[in-house]
Amino acid sequence: MTVEAVTSTPPTSLYTGGTVDPAARKQVLDGEVFLRLLVTQLTHQDPSNPMNTNEMISQTTQLAMMEQLTALTDTGSEAFALNMRHAATALIGREAGYEDADGRLVTGTVTRVSFDGPIPHVTIGDTAVPLDMITDIS
Repeated sequence: MTVEAVTSTPPTSLYTGGTVDPAARKQVLDGEVFLRLLVTQLTHQDPSNPMNTNEMISQTTQLAMMEQLTALTDTGSEAFALNMRHAATALIGREAGYEDADGRLVTGTVTRVSFDGPIPHVTIGDTAVPLDMITDIS
């Protein structure tokens, strides 16, 4: 394990020494890092004062809970994305409206749905509108 000096440059990875941006760093701190820390702690413990078994079981339980919460979050995100897709496809053939750049309400029939990005886009007239920008459905 490499310990790096504190500098004004961007932080680096915990164990590779490579540069990791803050968004990716969150993904690096997972169960693997936890297990590495636990093994390091067990390897360097004082033989005359070993780690408390209850403490180790508690840490292992916390790891399992963290992994389950991560899986639950992923499942929730997937369900939300599926619901957005379903809502967008239900608009095909219906009248919908959105506010344009000038703040005017533009209405028309939804003729197409695109799932290219993280948010579905519906086509009203010649304009692709993000689903979350739809303000009126009739």
